[in-house]
Amino acid sequence: MALTPVQRPPFLTLPPMKKAFDPKRLDVAALAREDGRVEGQWLLGDLQRLADATVSPPGDAALEPVRWQAEAVSVQRTASEPQLWLHLHAQTAVWLQCQRCLQPMREALQVERSFRFVRSEAEAEAEDLDSEEDVLALPRALDLGELVEDELILALPLVPRHEVCPQPLPLPQEAPEESAVPPNPFAKLAVLKRDRSSN
Repeated sequence: MALTPVQRPPFLTLPPMKKAFDPKRLDVAALAREDGRVEGQWLLGDLQRLADATVSPPGDAALEPVRWQAEAVSVQRTASEPQLWLHLHAQTAVWLQCQRCLQPMREALQVERSFRFVRSEAEAEAEDLDSEEDVLALPRALDLGELVEDELILALPLVPRHEVCPQPLPLPQEAPEESAVPPNPFAKLAVLKRDRSSN
């Protein structure tokens, strides 16, 4: 009796695993080589400078997380080396003090920015003066949290105000109007003389 050959499953080829990127120490060039994108969210307390610019939410209102995503791309230019870009998107909502009624107000923040990276600080400084885009020196490791925080702080309103305040401030009490005619300094003396003469 002939034995039938054992059927083996075909060899499976798995796609290569993508490299994990740390957003606090981001290798932008490596992310661009993978046409990669990183995303996530942080608590407001993770971005201390932004948190310090806000006030506590009223009542049972919750603090919202900072949601973000960053995409790095390498753009080929004719007759020159490729340009390295980072496209950043972040959004959250914070509580600020209204400068009109002094009550907490919710302010939605949204940032969409693109940054072009060059080799050195000197190159970034020279190109940034003549360029409409944001030009940065490429760091060995970019702290994406710091960049997101900087952009959200810049997005804060200079003078936070409700469109319509929930409760208007009480009107200041008007000071009593002063008499138009200044008091006569000798009026009291005349009263004293009159009192003496009647005694």
